[in-house]
Amino acid sequence: MKLESHAVTKRYGAHAALDGASFETGEEARVVALLGPSGGGKSTLLRVLGSLLVPDDGHVSIDARVLPHDEEGALNERRGNGFVFQGYNLFPHLTALQNITLPLVEVHGMPEAQAKQRALELLHRLGLAGHEDKRPSQLSGGQQQRAAIARALAPKPRLLLLDEPTSALDPVMTGEVLDVIRELAEAGQSIILATHEISFARKVADWVVFLAAGKVQESSSAADFFTRPQTELARQYLEGLSKYR
Repeated sequence: MKLESHAVTKRYGAHAALDGASFETGEEARVVALLGPSGGGKSTLLRVLGSLLVPDDGHVSIDARVLPHDEEGALNERRGNGFVFQGYNLFPHLTALQNITLPLVEVHGMPEAQAKQRALELLHRLGLAGHEDKRPSQLSGGQQQRAAIARALAPKPRLLLLDEPTSALDPVMTGEVLDVIRELAEAGQSIILATHEISFARKVADWVVFLAAGKVQESSSAADFFTRPQTELARQYLEGLSKYR
């Protein structure tokens, strides 16, 4: 996929979470990592690229197709994407199986039997066989996040967008979830990932977009970014994150 952002601004009151953010990726960027300090605009850019947010100014495009700016168009666009956030966002009163089948039936119009078959397939694929009838409170954090990933993958999204998917997990659970994401990337799933997990981004990303203070400071292949960052901000960021790892 090819992502492009042209002078995108997104404001919350007087604060510009994105302040004229512009970049483009290479043509074959299958996994794009959004990196940068907290508050730099990663999550906001992720939501704009996924059509969860409409920019106040500027526009973004995916494979030369400009994303809609009207709410109805954005709603239709986001239905084709899958989202995973750090808080899991599973329905607490539903089982893992029901958390996946319900959106397939109610949002995507899939027949219930087909939805159940798809959900079971994904739960097994993501290492949750035997946990289908458990509610979120009966699952570990890593299992909940894998169930959330299964739900996002269920409608076969064009894009899988992940916003700090491991930030609330301990190291063991983080490893479980990162293994799943790596397998998805290796299988060809297009992914946009906002993360502080530098070692993981180094392993899976084809392209890196580095943001700070609402602006894109660098946009380059992952190989170039991690070996030859072009800005002092990026160099300091990488040095700071790797210092105690």
